[in-house]
Amino acid sequence: MTEPSGESIANPAPLGLMAFGMTTVLLNIHNAGFFEMNTMILAMGVFYGGIAQVIAGIMEFKKNNTFGATAFSSYGLFWLTLVALIVFPKWTGVPAASETAMGWYLFAWGVFTGLMFIGTLKLTRNLQTVFLSLTILFFLLAVRDWTGNATIGLVAGWEGIFVGLSAMYGSIVQIWNELYGRTVLPL
Repeated sequence: MTEPSGESIANPAPLGLMAFGMTTVLLNIHNAGFFEMNTMILAMGVFYGGIAQVIAGIMEFKKNNTFGATAFSSYGLFWLTLVALIVFPKWTGVPAASETAMGWYLFAWGVFTGLMFIGTLKLTRNLQTVFLSLTILFFLLAVRDWTGNATIGLVAGWEGIFVGLSAMYGSIVQIWNELYGRTVLPL
């Protein structure tokens, strides 16, 4: 076991939650049918949803927070893999993942998220909301890909907007509560 360094770092959770939340909202506005898949979503997926969350995850490791480190690192890498699944076929000429394969990819993320949700039962209501609604989102997206049902895709889009807004709420509330030194809004 290592000795504590006496060094303290800022809470990385607001960065990770906002990066996840904003990127999720933007992708799911697309899923809800408001605009096409475009470079704005892909750039957010790489830089804010991906890299910023991985940085938050590394900072959570430093704070000895296994849950935060696993969550932020995993979902940051989710965004990077999702963007890779979209752009690699164009760059490499390797065939894109089939809808069936994408369904299994999303299903696996749903299982992981459901297991992480169980861990949130010891944490805040906000994190419980984020992880439960995200579990539902992944399963909806998997069913959409397996069935090709556009209505399920639209429902998933609205669900995803809710997920992202919930994460953004958790981020900004942590910032405000810390800045004001009191509970401004509940988590």
